[in-house]
Amino acid sequence: MRSVRALLAAAACCLALAGCADDDPTAPPGEESSVDETPETPGTPAPPTVPGGGSPDALLAVDDLAAELGVAADQVKVISVEEVTWRNGSRGCAEPGMAYTQALVEGARIILGSGGKTYEYHAGGSRPPTRCARPTE
Repeated sequence: MRSVRALLAAAACCLALAGCADDDPTAPPGEESSVDETPETPGTPAPPTVPGGGSPDALLAVDDLAAELGVAADQVKVISVEEVTWRNGSRGCAEPGMAYTQALVEGARIILGSGGKTYEYHAGGSRPPTRCARPTE
């Protein structure tokens, strides 16, 4: 499962970087190259937009929840991705009796939906996003 997550994160990064190359390096300075975009086929729905730009953390959370629920990933919707600074290593999901590093952790709160229910995932630090059933922040 971890290798699938790593692969998804790498693929998301590659796709994000590929979208950054708008200019043709062979074009003269000051001129942008023209991009041949194929128009949408009538009757074909556009791909869904993902809040948070399809961040690697959101993709990992979708994959994790889909596996947990036993559904296809397209049955899980990203409702929101919010950048947060967690107060400590619990990443806003402290459990009684546990000790956590006392340092600020940059991360994200990811809200997913599936089957009429919502699920909260917390990401940050070097750990992958994890489902937080009882958020403390």
